Amino acid sequence: MSTSPDVLFEPFRVKSLSLKNRIVMAPMTRSFAQGGVPGEAHVAYYRRRAEGQVGLILSEGAVIERPNSHNDPGVPFFYGEALAGWKPVIDAVHAAGAAMGPQLWHTGSVKSLTADWEPKGPIESPSGLVKPGEARGVAMSQEDIADSVAAWARAAGDAQRLGYDTIEIHGAHGYLVDQFFWDGTNARADRYGGASLGERSRYAAEVVAAIRQAVGPDYPIILRVSQWKQQDLKARLAHTPGQMADWLLPLVEAGVDVLHCSQRRFWTPEFPEIDGEAGLNFAGWAKKLTGAATISVGSVGLSGDFINVFSGERSTPTGIDGLVRRLERGEFDLIAVGRALITDPDWAIKVRAGDRKRLKPFAAEALAEFV
Repeated sequence: MSTSPDVLFEPFRVKSLSLKNRIVMAPMTRSFAQGGVPGEAHVAYYRRRAEGQVGLILSEGAVIERPNSHNDPGVPFFYGEALAGWKPVIDAVHAAGAAMGPQLWHTGSVKSLTADWEPKGPIESPSGLVKPGEARGVAMSQEDIADSVAAWARAAGDAQRLGYDTIEIHGAHGYLVDQFFWDGTNARADRYGGASLGERSRYAAEVVAAIRQAVGPDYPIILRVSQWKQQDLKARLAHTPGQMADWLLPLVEAGVDVLHCSQRRFWTPEFPEIDGEAGLNFAGWAKKLTGAATISVGSVGLSGDFINVFSGERSTPTGIDGLVRRLERGEFDLIAVGRALITDPDWAIKVRAGDRKRLKPFAAEALAEFV
């Protein structure tokens, strides 16, 4: 007998963001923006998930206004003429009854997993490294850092002006912000480097503080973070709860309201040596240590790890009873669903109705379509 999914459909509020349920559409790179500008296909794509009763939609990563902030020609921008393309997206999502925020992004020195494309001009990162011992791009100057902080804040202000309900900073998966966190890519000797996670969090804290100043006190800021990196799936920033607190508390103090905690599999305990194999996951520990609201994410509703998509692995629907139990005990506040919503925009409707037999599997071929 399946566990009742009712907890997934309880409302949630943080500052000015009011959600009808606990289901979030995870940001997923789709690379269908010609010239960086969203079009009618983007409007239809996000509207369809809103009609499918997702509470909060987080857009695919949309890059800030920095030279070579994207690593794929189809990645959308969140500046300049692209902003006119983002306006009908939020209007359509609101009309369908959902809230939405753009995921603001800078890819740093990471090369695309799918596109054989190289930008013209320098690629910037904290120390000109893409992973430990491997150079790619140039180290950012103090001026580059200041200009990038201003660009993050400008994009957030534009999102608020366009009517978006929140913004998310992409600080995970080995991209620019995460490259500052990671000692494997941050070898700086100035105030943006250091031996401790707290020291290496300075760049992100300045980004958050600048955004907070731009959007005011009541506009919610989400930050996506991860231990793992696409450059090294086994990488860990925080090996103990104390290190995790040193990393995340300064960011919450700077103005983050919600930590979006990415794991490859959301059911994996973060510190099993402390609370066992059924212990808190990453989002659970982040909430416990910081007091911030958290979103958990990682292979929700599917059998396979999303990173295996790129080798063609197919994922079949799997039960959500464990997810429901974690939400019921308050381990985290919201759950983000990724690939399941690409192939099944009505995922939330089916889960609420108990119609789990009609949930659709995911295959890598779905990434070639934008519907």
